[in-house]
Amino acid sequence: MLKQLKRLSLSLLLPLMAALTLSFAMPSMANESAAAKSAEKEMTQLAGADIWREVRAGQEGYTTSQWPEHGVLISTAGETWFVLKEKWMSPLGALAIFGSLVMVTLAYFVVGPLKLSKPKTGRKIKRWSRMDRALHWSMAFSFLTLAFSGLCLVYGKHFLKPILPSEIWGMIIYAAKQYHNYMGPIFFILLMCVLLKWWRKSIFNKTDIQWFMKMGGMVGKHKGSHPSAGFSNGGEKAIYWLLIVFGIVVAFSGFVLDFPMFGQLRRDMELSNLVHMLSALILICGFIFHIYIGLFGMEAGLDGMVTGDVDETWAKEHHDLWYHEVKDLPENQPQDKKVD
Repeated sequence: MLKQLKRLSLSLLLPLMAALTLSFAMPSMANESAAAKSAEKEMTQLAGADIWREVRAGQEGYTTSQWPEHGVLISTAGETWFVLKEKWMSPLGALAIFGSLVMVTLAYFVVGPLKLSKPKTGRKIKRWSRMDRALHWSMAFSFLTLAFSGLCLVYGKHFLKPILPSEIWGMIIYAAKQYHNYMGPIFFILLMCVLLKWWRKSIFNKTDIQWFMKMGGMVGKHKGSHPSAGFSNGGEKAIYWLLIVFGIVVAFSGFVLDFPMFGQLRRDMELSNLVHMLSALILICGFIFHIYIGLFGMEAGLDGMVTGDVDETWAKEHHDLWYHEVKDLPENQPQDKKVD
């Protein structure tokens, strides 16, 4: 009965969230369109129809500036970037994030978390050092706050601007932009530390193929089978390389936008903006699943990154190959058997 109530509440909640999203977004988009038409009409009146027509067509004018493109007041080619960003990537990105949240919610209620097959023994196996954990949580903090500030910059005008006073909205969007700009390089430094620290543990091998074929033992007929894995299983390696590859793309495209003093033209900035958005959205969707597994999808999945140690049962069932490698190390012996 409890499961049926949960599923019913979920089925009612999701359409309600979608309706709220549309109710906030539509008025904001309509207001922006009306404002643009009003501005264009005013410019036509001030400059004259012929001059405005040339400007709208991208006609280059005269300027004492020697910088490329400064003579072009309106870049007509930039309209393609605007359409791709506002009419395609922003709505589809929101749909992808919302869809990922729906999928992990359904996975929790329909499939359920992956439980240990046997009780915990209480014997602890050392998995992560203090440096490992500090690097992981620093990376997590920088990524999550960058994701939040970036989403605020992209979607805030649809959700926050209509309901907040102009002064408060201005402060929020300014703070989000400044934070995003200054935290970006720090994210890149942490990303390089992650790459150097864990790349050897994240190289794919034949064991990972079997892990993927059994879908990690998390769903379907293989659920609870606990396929073999070394220190990192196939899923963890996939998340690692997703972070490294798209994290580097996000960082370098962000640098192009962050430091516009190295000869970047409008097309360079527009392309970097689209690449930055797409890569960031892929990372956000990927880490929704990573966070779900760590917090809800696997019993005792977060213990290692909190304390550094995992229970012997967890190590045997999820990383059996690694467990047999380290179980006899001095630091993994019961307390009463340790030698000073």
